[in-house]
Amino acid sequence: MKTRLTLLLAVFITLTGIAQQTEPSLKLKKWSLKASVDYALENNLSVKRVALTSDLRKEDITIAKSAFLPTASGSASQSYSFGSGVDLATNTRKSADRRSNSIGINANIDLFNGFKNLNTLEQSKLGYESSQLDLQKMKDDITLNVLNDYLNVLFNKENLKIAEAQVSLSKEQVDRTSRLIESGIQAKGTLLDVEANLASDEEKLVTAQNNLDLAILSLAQLLQLPKEGFDIEDVVINISNAKMLPNSVDEIYSKSLDTRPEIKSAQIGIKNSELAIEIAKADYKPSLSMNVGLNTFYNHNQGQKDDFINPITGDLVSNGFFTQLDNNFGQSVSLSLRVPIFNGFRTNTAVKKARINNLLSENNLTSQKLNLREVIERAYTDAKSSFKLYEAAKKSFDAQKEAFRFEQEKFEEGQSTSFDFNQVKNRLVDAEANLYRGKFNFIFKTKLLEFYYGIPINID
Repeated sequence: MKTRLTLLLAVFITLTGIAQQTEPSLKLKKWSLKASVDYALENNLSVKRVALTSDLRKEDITIAKSAFLPTASGSASQSYSFGSGVDLATNTRKSADRRSNSIGINANIDLFNGFKNLNTLEQSKLGYESSQLDLQKMKDDITLNVLNDYLNVLFNKENLKIAEAQVSLSKEQVDRTSRLIESGIQAKGTLLDVEANLASDEEKLVTAQNNLDLAILSLAQLLQLPKEGFDIEDVVINISNAKMLPNSVDEIYSKSLDTRPEIKSAQIGIKNSELAIEIAKADYKPSLSMNVGLNTFYNHNQGQKDDFINPITGDLVSNGFFTQLDNNFGQSVSLSLRVPIFNGFRTNTAVKKARINNLLSENNLTSQKLNLREVIERAYTDAKSSFKLYEAAKKSFDAQKEAFRFEQEKFEEGQSTSFDFNQVKNRLVDAEANLYRGKFNFIFKTKLLEFYYGIPINID
């Protein structure tokens, strides 16, 4: 019994060590933006789904190539016939039951079909290339979503620090007010107002913590990780380093036309639709195919031997199974030319539909270009306005900070009421929150522009 327990304990320790080596704890890790993006791109189910779809498109290339190869099939049959017939030599009825076997191999290859196979192969290659671009587009979307959620966590962390500082300040104000009351500088009722303000700040602290928890949850869910123990690095972003691109909207747009996967995919869609027209038009043209066959057969009359008498020599000749297969072996080669004359206008309709799809593809490219320009113009305008708002918020914060310092001095001297003090303090809190909100909004818009310009995302 002791030996068995020792063995089980050893196995448990071994398995635990393996698990720790193969699955390092994610809960103890503070995630950087790069690590978050890399993990999301590797593990996100939407990315995996699009990647599998791309694998399917790759197999379409193999199928298209196989159309250039011949098709071959083998056949074998065995049949029985039953009945009777009259033997003319003896004028008597005899059994005519017969068994027969046949074996054959046939191969067929298309020699010409209006270049349909060639165009289908090119179409499948374009389809695979387009699916790779769709995969890149999905990765880009995931990257931007991670950036947005990551910055949102950073903002809510700053917001939580503001709320914690306000609670700490309100507690100090309660103590200070108590001393001022004892010294006769403030009335006793002032303490009630200050304590009520402390309770309000503590409520705001709870709200700030909840908002941070929700922001962390959103990022963890995007990475498809459990929220428990999940956290990100405390990144200090100097906004002076996050300068707006000096490039114009036209320059950013021009470069993005050459790099954005949705534009390339739409361009491939036009080429694909043009090939679809040629594939449909191939049914107007004649097609030529070749067939090669090998076959043999064996016949046997039930109740009779397979031997027969050679009429020339009079010798008894064996005509068994393998002898017949050898003697009856035949080969065939045939060419088949098919010339389309009329098929109920199906080909004509297919060509018209292919041309309409081509127009739709061109429309899609135009739409994608317009959408891209709108996104860039909006991001550029937002970045400019966000920076202006940030500068205004910074001036407001500096002014409110000075006003608060002055109001605090007045309160301590008994020249200000608790109501006025709290009003000034709340304006300071709002100004600081607006400052950080403007800061992170500007950073996101700037990084979005850099992303469209082809600059990798980085907030360090």
